[in-house]
Amino acid sequence: MNRLTLLLALLVGIVIGVSSTWWLIGRGHRDMPAASPAPTEKKILYWYDPMVPAQHFDQPGKSPFMDMELVPKYASDGPADADTVRIEPRLVQNLGVRTALATRGTQVASVRATGTVTFDERGVVVVQARVAGIVEHLAVRTPLTTVTAGQPLLTLIAPEWTAAQAEYLSLRTARSEGLDAVRAAARQRLLLLGMSEGQIRAVERLGRAEDRFTIVAPRAGVVSELLVRDGASVTAGSQLLRINDLDTVWVNVAIPEAQTGRVAPGNAVTLELPGFPGESLAGTVDTLLPGLDVTTRTQSARIVVPNPTRRLVPGMFARVAVTGRAADAEIVQIPTEAVIATGARQVVIVDAGDGRFRAQEVRVGHESDGRTAVLDGVAEGDRIVLSGQFLIDSEASLAGTLARLDASDTSPAPSTPSRYSADGTVKRIDGSTWSIATDAIPALEMGEMTMTFVRPETVPVDGLRVGQRVRFTFVRNADDAFEIATIAALPAGATP
Repeated sequence: MNRLTLLLALLVGIVIGVSSTWWLIGRGHRDMPAASPAPTEKKILYWYDPMVPAQHFDQPGKSPFMDMELVPKYASDGPADADTVRIEPRLVQNLGVRTALATRGTQVASVRATGTVTFDERGVVVVQARVAGIVEHLAVRTPLTTVTAGQPLLTLIAPEWTAAQAEYLSLRTARSEGLDAVRAAARQRLLLLGMSEGQIRAVERLGRAEDRFTIVAPRAGVVSELLVRDGASVTAGSQLLRINDLDTVWVNVAIPEAQTGRVAPGNAVTLELPGFPGESLAGTVDTLLPGLDVTTRTQSARIVVPNPTRRLVPGMFARVAVTGRAADAEIVQIPTEAVIATGARQVVIVDAGDGRFRAQEVRVGHESDGRTAVLDGVAEGDRIVLSGQFLIDSEASLAGTLARLDASDTSPAPSTPSRYSADGTVKRIDGSTWSIATDAIPALEMGEMTMTFVRPETVPVDGLRVGQRVRFTFVRNADDAFEIATIAALPAGATP
């Protein structure tokens, strides 16, 4: 009986324990919060080099073109709208993309150019012989000699002067009536022949005719031309010397054709000369010369600069800043380095925030002090990209953003792709894929780099091999890849 009771108690305990366990498990499941679904991972479409975005790779790794890791392209990286591209914030930071705000303000029509110091031609004096004679002695023997007013220049033997003096002295000593007018005419003749009042008074004081006369400098300056030598015979009207004044000088400045509208007579000018570092001189625009250099496409502006210390001499180089009148109305301005000139139009990259960028066509005005006026396309407060446009342009090319800028509403016929020329060294040939270390390509504003090209079977290679220097042309094909159009080996010894 005791054994049966013990067995029944044991069975009841087991049943109670199992029931309690299942009750606790059920309660625990009811009290636990529902598990959150696992986050969905971004789908990677391919890997690519931002500098060569047309080449796609199936696996991550080192770029064969640049010393950098390949970057993943995610399916969710598509643009939020038709005119926007998205770039990983990590890439934006690593590549040092700089931005600045578009601001509104008045723009001063200033022009920076270079010029050369020349003589002020308004201060030129020509010393000439008014009678025939012989140069007996030159006191100034070399050009560019500095002279002062009244300084002896040369001694001249002039028989006509001697005869005119003798005639005047005879009339001066004559006592006949009615000779006053004749004497006055004889004295006036001496003045017309080039004798000064001082020389005539000396003849009157000495009472005899002089056969040698000294010609003096009529003003201070520099002897820019010396046209006679000792013993030279001169005729009436012959030029002997040319003296240029240095109290003021001209600076002839080459103004680019696109900026001539900002320069007008009377504009203030600031000059800096390498010979006087840290100093600036003031001048004034005298005139714009009526002529355009067809080679340099510049127009000369004449700047008048006071030169009281005579430190400025012809031939000096000058950096010139012409300050015009400030514009009456305020206008949106951006740093000039942000503008991308594509030839047919100007484009800027607008930072739309959250890693999104938009290529925006703009209509620009004048540029002044590193800032360009924007007439249309950008509003005040827009954040504009200043550097790193190459990366953004690559991304935009993948998304077709810049291509849409070139498209019109009427969908015109496709144009022929631009063809570029370059020299380089073949690095690798993998079927139709060629890797070439190119020299700088100015047309694309690219320095030396290794690029991948597609060679169609229709392009002959004539036994080209790895390591050979080649000259080739290429285009960007419909797949946005660089495609070789022609290629040929460079002669042995050809240098980049």
